[in-house]
Amino acid sequence: MGTHVLSLRIDGELLDRLRTHAAKRDMPVQDYVLQLLQRNDFDERFRTAVEETQRLTRWPAGHPSGTWRLGAPGK
Repeated sequence: MGTHVLSLRIDGELLDRLRTHAAKRDMPVQDYVLQLLQRNDFDERFRTAVEETQRLTRWPAGHPSGTWRLGAPGK
């Protein structure tokens, strides 16, 4: 997996805020923005995984959680 270039046009005030936040962490603005994007991507993937897990572990109404199985009895 190689690297690619992404060019952004952003407002001057936003760039100043990014520079300030990056400087507090002793990072270049580019690294700070990449870190934000990676964190956002992780948060999104984690939320999706949690939602999928919750969807898959819901028990049907009327079935005690310890006895319900997928498929027909005996399979």
